Amino acid sequence: MRPHLPSLLAAGAWLAVASVSTPTAALGPPATQIALPALFGDHMVLQRDRPVLVWGTAAPGGVLRVELAGRERQAHADASGHWQVELPALPAGGPYQLEVHGGETLVFRDVLVGEVWLASGQSNMEMPIDGWAKVTNAEAEAAAADHPRLRLLRVEHAVAHAPRANLTTAGWQVCTPQSVRAFSAAAYFFGRELERRLGVPVGLVQSTWGGTPIEAWTSRGSLARVDDFRDRLAQLAAQEASGDPAAQRETFRRDFAAWIAALPQHDRGGAAAPPWSARELETREWKSMALPHAWENAGLPDLDGVVWFRRSVEVPAAWAGQSLTLRLGPIDDADVTWFDGVVVGSEGKHDLPRVYRIPVELVTPGRHTIAIRVLDWIGGGGLWGEPAALQLALDEQHSIPLAGDWAYRIGLDVRELPPRPLDPDDPGRPTVLFNGMIAPLVPFAIRGAIWYQGEANAARAEQYRRLFPLLIEDWRRLWGQRHFPFLFVQLANWRAVEPQPGESDWAELREAQAMALALPDTAMATAIDLGEVDDIHPRNKQEVGRRLALAAFRTAYRLPVVASGPTLSATAIDGDAVRLHFAHAEGGLAARGGGELRGFALAGEDRVFHWAEARIDGASVVVRSARVPRPVAVRYAWATNPDANLGNGAGLPAPPFRTDRWPGITAGMK
Repeated sequence: MRPHLPSLLAAGAWLAVASVSTPTAALGPPATQIALPALFGDHMVLQRDRPVLVWGTAAPGGVLRVELAGRERQAHADASGHWQVELPALPAGGPYQLEVHGGETLVFRDVLVGEVWLASGQSNMEMPIDGWAKVTNAEAEAAAADHPRLRLLRVEHAVAHAPRANLTTAGWQVCTPQSVRAFSAAAYFFGRELERRLGVPVGLVQSTWGGTPIEAWTSRGSLARVDDFRDRLAQLAAQEASGDPAAQRETFRRDFAAWIAALPQHDRGGAAAPPWSARELETREWKSMALPHAWENAGLPDLDGVVWFRRSVEVPAAWAGQSLTLRLGPIDDADVTWFDGVVVGSEGKHDLPRVYRIPVELVTPGRHTIAIRVLDWIGGGGLWGEPAALQLALDEQHSIPLAGDWAYRIGLDVRELPPRPLDPDDPGRPTVLFNGMIAPLVPFAIRGAIWYQGEANAARAEQYRRLFPLLIEDWRRLWGQRHFPFLFVQLANWRAVEPQPGESDWAELREAQAMALALPDTAMATAIDLGEVDDIHPRNKQEVGRRLALAAFRTAYRLPVVASGPTLSATAIDGDAVRLHFAHAEGGLAARGGGELRGFALAGEDRVFHWAEARIDGASVVVRSARVPRPVAVRYAWATNPDANLGNGAGLPAPPFRTDRWPGITAGMK
């Protein structure tokens, strides 16, 4: 009998299977009020070569019979109304009917048996063929998406404090030009490749939510083993016990308003004498940051709180006595802005471009001071728009660019305060997406999972080294499949290319992802060459799906395909050079796109990296830099958006790597 799911998962166990074949008369009357989870439906795909588990609810004590492809089993609804049967495994095929008989009959038609994969993660897995974002050649791809044996199930967004027994979905859909448009592009292109190569039906289950961190997708039983989340889990437990959802929301609104209102009281910049908004201020102790730039990528990788920015601007004599416009672009989350110590504007919406009027009486020739107090309480922080949008303007033809170096100083780190109240509707809270969108899928048999996530955890990349393997093992344990294949996408390149080697939280997150390959039956699709400078969502999801499919062919189906670019296997330092040896160099090492190898940097004992020359020498790469006569460490593609081109004969890119183990910028971030 299928145990009650919430209590079972809370105990950290997985579902036990108990089929019933006792004669009907010995069990009780025919079952009534029969219901199955929304996971079951017309057009569904069941995993081949695995026992078929079917479960649901009925009036307590009732007896029912489940039939599929000539196999049948009987079940008895227990005192709580739960029942479950196990049908024998089937080879790929169909269509069949899944029938449930009792005092009433449920029939699910057009059921196929083949390969079932779960697709999960944040927005890059959620990104549809043609919806809030569009893939390359979206119209042509959608028009060609006529695949009767490819079936799609999209789990709707849901947060929950405890594991749910059912999910919200529109049900299984046959893949057509209409149904595919809103479905995960990466998952669709993955499934399309599987159907073509394997020649069997394929079912894809999409459970995704953009912008969410990995801890939201992990069960409480597993996450409780990580000390970093002890306080948050305690907050969740208290919130769960605090009353109905409406009462929780009202409590949150009240507590969050009080928490926000208290922040300025703790801001050192506002309490200073003179305040950091003053026209004249000594700033020798301040640091410099190039704006616009999210401060997480500019030296403040895990800061929520208050940061002050200041800079001077020279107003031409011809502008004197005229009203000016100060444009700052969007600011995450809220700001107050001063011009010569006078407040000229404030806004609290993180995605709204700031446009503030400088009154005539403040506009005199010569030097003036702009000061901005930025308050960020969650996620990214700072001025994050386009450089051209940052300016002081007289009119459309006359403006002074303000992009570039600004002085900055931290006024408040919210970790100095009591924890921020938890929004009961926030999908980023620990465990809530596992409870609402993963738990209802257990124990439906799947071949494995594909995963594209990590952007939301980049500021805590070192912590991700533990969280990612934890999630993989968590899901495998709950499904009772110790080694089901878990395939994932390493973060794509993004943002402007940095001119010099440096630190990067995204590089550290990619490293944390690659470390999960130590677990058996995992594989990584590197996307370091597929990204966009100005969009965190690469449009070429076709190649993302293809590389995930290559990983599946190699890992899940043991087919002889090349599924990875060159990966570092050994390092040897020889005088002023470093020789790098690589695995997965099928077809030989190559500079993708031709030309010289790019993306390598060397450092000596001073830990300062410099660009290096690199050349292919057989199955290895030799790296040198005239600026580093005694190298001790080499890095490759170590940037948020690296200019790097090492690959193999199969055209697959080498994943980023480093040979040093020096502390990164996300070390200790929680």
